[in-house]
Amino acid sequence: MLTEILQTFDDLIVIDKPVNKELEITRYLTRYRDRPVLFTDVDGWRVAGNIWSTRERIASFLRTKKEELIHLMAEAMENPSPYRKTENAPFMKNSTRDFSLLELPIPKYYPKDGGPYFTSAMVIAKDENGFVNMSFHRMMVRDETTVAIRLVPRHLYAMWKEKAKRGEELEVRIVVGNPVHLLLAGATSTAYGISELEIASKISEISFGKPIDVVELGGIPVPVESEFVFEAKITPELVDEGPFVDITGTYDHVRKQPLVVFERMYHVDKPVFHALLPGGYEHFMLMGLPKEPQIYASVKRVVPKVHGVRLTEGGAMWLHAVVSITKQHDGDGKNAILAAFAGHPSLKHVVVVDEDIDIYDDREVEWAIATRFQADKDLVVIPNARGSSLDPSATRSLTAKWGIDATKPLDRKEEFEKARL
Repeated sequence: MLTEILQTFDDLIVIDKPVNKELEITRYLTRYRDRPVLFTDVDGWRVAGNIWSTRERIASFLRTKKEELIHLMAEAMENPSPYRKTENAPFMKNSTRDFSLLELPIPKYYPKDGGPYFTSAMVIAKDENGFVNMSFHRMMVRDETTVAIRLVPRHLYAMWKEKAKRGEELEVRIVVGNPVHLLLAGATSTAYGISELEIASKISEISFGKPIDVVELGGIPVPVESEFVFEAKITPELVDEGPFVDITGTYDHVRKQPLVVFERMYHVDKPVFHALLPGGYEHFMLMGLPKEPQIYASVKRVVPKVHGVRLTEGGAMWLHAVVSITKQHDGDGKNAILAAFAGHPSLKHVVVVDEDIDIYDDREVEWAIATRFQADKDLVVIPNARGSSLDPSATRSLTAKWGIDATKPLDRKEEFEKARL
């Protein structure tokens, strides 16, 4: 439960006075960008944000080091394991159809947002063949029982589309307030047929020695550790969704998106609502960390010794990356650049460095560029490539991708060594 998790953080900020869910929560979360914040009174509810806003906090909870998160995630994505079914969950203590989304502590984060937004919510659905999908989706509150959900054309979209073309609704469960192994799993991009719940279960096995537990609500498995659970249906009807601030901190535009009807709410005693700040460090971590193993695997196919991959906070952990390798041949740096772009197609800029550079230290990375890079020889530019729709500088998602090979030439390595005692 989030209450117990928050109590383990020695840098927790507690706001004991009443806080307005419209814009005021954002002021605190931006003030304490890398520290977890617990609000004790948001319309009478408890709310927490910035819970997973640093690599160190995530790694500590998962009983590993920040440098090992990439390997933990890779192992779980490549070898998912079954979850365990149980009969009860703490959230089942409180169940009602008599609720209003307008009375819940769902924040409006920025002035131009289309309304209050679920940002940390994950949607769980099961298709007709029994495949269970769990994924993040922002949802704009419209009234007491309905939201507009942003569906990009991935797995949940395919499940909804199949129903919608027959004029049917897709039954889903929406969960809010989950530990980080479930959140990281929900943010992964997998092949259709691989359940994110099983990826979460594998992370749990690695970190805690046990699978995750779920209860079935109407045949759909729900993690027992959820603070809030909603029974809902995604309808064929399309309504306006947006504007909304996405990971780059800029506004996404209004689209026609499916209407969701909420029918029942469950929650634990004294629940904590998870407010995930759009464009905040926690958003970066949860969206970016699952992409790093994909970049790592892609680079590993062309350069045998890959030491680490970091999507940088300055690039919103989505558009910019640093990759550490040991060169065996001149040209490995450029091959690593191309492979990184293949591993994460939204990537716009990558710096490749040698193994003696700490990829988590921006000053070391810049030093490598300053002392080991020449633009006329070591710069790779790929014009008019397909990039990220979240990049406001792109034109219809077309962008110029560029890579910096900041590795030492093999025949002059000694000239580039950093002096050490």
